[in-house]
Formats: sequence, C-alpha cells, structure tokens
Amino acid sequence: MDKQKADELITEYLPKIYGFAVKKSFSYAEAEDLAAEIVKEVYLSLLTAREVVNVEGYVWRISEYTYAKYVSLKKKHEGISLDGIEIPVWEDDILDDPAEEIAALRREIAFLSEKRREVVYLFYYKDRSVSFIADKLGIPEGTVKWHLNKARNELKEGMKMERKIGKLGIAPLELQNVCIGHSGMPGTNGGPEFYLGDKLNLNIVYSVYHTPRTKEEIAEELGVTLVYIEDKIEFLESNGFLVKTSGNRYTTYVCFSPETFSLELWEKKLKTQMKIAETLAKDYVPVVRAAVAGMDEVYIPGGNRELLDAAAIFYGILQKCRLPVKNDVSNYNIKTTDGGNYIAYVDIPAERSDPAYKPTLKPADYNTCGFMTRDSSKYPAVFSWSVDSRLDSRQGGWENNLNTDYEYLYEFMSKTICDNAANKEKFKRLKERNFLTEDNQVNIMVVKGTESEFFKKIPSCDDRLKNKFADAALEYATAHARKYPPQMQDLVIGMASDFIGSTVAMMVMDILYSNGTFRALTSNEKVTSTLLMFSDILP
Repeated sequence: MDKQKADELITEYLPKIYGFAVKKSFSYAEAEDLAAEIVKEVYLSLLTAREVVNVEGYVWRISEYTYAKYVSLKKKHEGISLDGIEIPVWEDDILDDPAEEIAALRREIAFLSEKRREVVYLFYYKDRSVSFIADKLGIPEGTVKWHLNKARNELKEGMKMERKIGKLGIAPLELQNVCIGHSGMPGTNGGPEFYLGDKLNLNIVYSVYHTPRTKEEIAEELGVTLVYIEDKIEFLESNGFLVKTSGNRYTTYVCFSPETFSLELWEKKLKTQMKIAETLAKDYVPVVRAAVAGMDEVYIPGGNRELLDAAAIFYGILQKCRLPVKNDVSNYNIKTTDGGNYIAYVDIPAERSDPAYKPTLKPADYNTCGFMTRDSSKYPAVFSWSVDSRLDSRQGGWENNLNTDYEYLYEFMSKTICDNAANKEKFKRLKERNFLTEDNQVNIMVVKGTESEFFKKIPSCDDRLKNKFADAALEYATAHARKYPPQMQDLVIGMASDFIGSTVAMMVMDILYSNGTFRALTSNEKVTSTLLMFSDILP
C-alpha cells in the first residue's frame, strides 16, 4: 500500500484506536502508550500490505494482537494478585488465555466505585502502603482496609459472574429519534438540549427514570464501566437532571414520554378538545374581540385588525381558560447551574398499544413552541410575547427568538440607529427575522404600553365552561398518568390544567380561518401572527 493511503487510514482510525486503548487500559497514561504501540503496528502492516479488503477488520485484528503482546510484556514481571485472585501472567502455561483473564479483571476493577477503584490501584498497582493511601485520600486506615476487603469480594464475585447488559446497553436511545423540549426559562447554555444532547448523558438519565439505580447499576444497565460515566453522573446531578434518593440511588424528574400509546385514548382526548374549541369559538371569541376593539395605540403592518384579534384570542385561550385542576408541580422544575429553571421533556419513539383500533380523525398538526416572552434590561419598556406554530412563518423556535431582536427594533423605532455600516449586523438580523422589510418598514405588531395592561384587558373564560370540562380533563390525565413512573404522575395529572391549551387554541384558529371569521393569512402577515411587541413608542 502506498504511504499516502496508509497515512489517510491511520488518520481516520486514530480516534477509534485510542478509544480501544482506553477501554483496555487502567489509566489514560497507559492508554496513550498502548495506542501508540497499536498505531505503530497498524501503520507498518499497512505499508507492507498489498491490498486490504476489510480495513476495519484488519485494524482490529492487529489491535487485539498488539494488546495481547503489550499485556505479556508489560506484566511479565509484575503479575496481578488480589488476595485470592492470582493471575501469574509470567507463566503462560498455567492459564489458557491470560490476556482474557487480565481483561476480565480490569473490567471488574472499572466497575468498582471511584473511591474503591483508587484504593485498589494505589495498593496493588502502585504498591503503596495502607498508611500512605489513608493519608493521600484523607480517610482512616481502617477504611482503606475495609475498601480493600470489599474490593476483593466484589472482584472475585465479578470474575465468576457473566455480567448482564441492560436494555439501554443493547438498544440505547438515539439522539436523532428523540425530541427534547422544556417549559420555563433556559439558562445561558440554553435549554435541556445542552445537557441531554449527549447520547450517554441522555441514556444515563433515562436509565433511572423507571427504576432508581446506584452508579454501579447505571453502569451495568448501559453496559459500560463506571469509570467512564462517573463524571457525567456528577455533572447531571449538579444540574438537577439526576436526583439522589435513598440507598445512594438516583432518579430523575425529566419527563420522558411513554414507550407505548393508545390511539383510542388520544383520539378521545382530541374529540373532547374539539368540543371545547367549538364552544370557545362560539362564546369566548366574540368577548375577546370586543375587549380589544377599542385599543387604538397599536401598530399593525398592513392594517389588518384581525391579526391583533387572533393574537389576543390565542393568548386568552392559553392563559385565561386554564382549568381549575389544582396540583403543585413546582418541584419538577430543574434548576441548572447556568440559571435555567424549567420542566424538561423528552419525546421518545413509541409503539401503539392498540394496533387494532381504527382511527376516526384526520391527522392535524397542533404543535406549538411557546408561550415565549422576551424582555430587556437595557430598555425596560421593551417586551414581547409569541407562540410559534404552522400558522406563522417564523423559523428556529425559542432558540432563534432573541432579546436583542426587540432591542434592535426598538433602537430603529426610536431612531437611535440608522442603516449604515456601523449598524450593518443589526439591520441584517432584523431583516433575517423579517422584523424589517427590505425598504425598512416595521413588519410586526407593536402595542404601545405594557404587556400587563394589555393582557389584563383580555377576559377570562366563563367558570361554568371551565368546570364543565374539568372532569373530562382530569379523567384523561389520570388514565394517561398510569403510563408514567410513580415520581412523574403528579406532573402528568397537574398538566390537566392545560387541557384547554395550545391544542385547543390551534383548533379554535382553524375554525375561525375556515368559517370565514378571519380571512386567510398572507405570507407577510404570517411573520407577526401570534407575535406582539410592547413598547412606549410606535413605529
């Protein structure tokens, strides 16, 4: 094989070779030595090979060979002894496969807890005394001896057993198959995606969702050694994604969707919500429209007053029609070290539990992103409210909805910036979001005054209507909660108060746009659909 091709293959496989070495080694220093040795052997073999059909198999055969040779040389004069577990690797004829035995012992050491693993390493691999270890780790000598005794028993037991990899070790959750969201305020690093967007982190959290587990049990469930996930467990715990319970076990309050769903139960809920939507379209919508009819200090691009009515109706359904289902769910808020404070949701792939049931409703997209609010410490008069759905043309969801977007627009409206080289990036951003047209016209609705003054004018839904549907909402939530683990059921039942929420709001909008109450939105109007900015000035 020519040198250029060999160089390319070594570059491609270097990370994988290092990963192989890490799994086989006790320390990172040893892993680097082993990786270097494997790379050398693979590279020299590639240079002398005429043709390699299966490159990956070729590389791993050489890696395994080099590892076995490395163990033999490295441990030739050391051996491994753990009081009752003798592996005399200097006498190859005693064991059928000394490298396999050593690998098994290393695996079991890696499954030990962090403290116990460190004690074993210092005592057996570094030949340190009990008193030295006690002083280094800041623990009594008796505790060191206790750890050594427990380690011997655990390692002997582990060497005898066939470790069972849990379900997540065989079929882990894949990031591309889940949807991570939140309800609340993200931190400076963003929402739960920052913490759960790592595949291993996601599966660590999910491993304790249905059954509380210790660190060691998490490792076994995932089919990995504890050494590789301890820092991740600590990170997730410090940010609220893991919660320690009795017996040093962890649970979580991240809300994962069930692995199965009943289409019949789901359609029953939608049919109830459609009845609510029809009632609201008939009885509540006219009351809201009347309440905002007298508001004159409003800027509406294009002058279509229906845009303001639609936004007010959407807000009213979300906030003024909540059902009287009392259940405090504040303990489900995850408080992260970057200032986040939210309930975290993860939708995972689910299988139908009632495949024989024939659907009776046509599919419809009722998904929304919001209730989103943005304010400004720089300009206290600036505030925005928005919800994203298929009714608007905005892109990027909450992550693309920045406080600075409204600050820039306020600066433009107050004439403190103009379209020149110094403000090029600000104008570029405003036009990317279509908040400004190409000829610099403000393209979103702006209400003069505060958001609290405006929202206060939107009437609440009639209590009789709320009470009428509260029982149905609670019945659905209680049935649905049974699919969740015990620690999550209060949250699911508490969410019954949102039974009249974004889904119903979308249904009402569909009714209003389909029956001619509102005319169809133009592409330009979709920019500001269910988006209001509040300010002390108008464009």
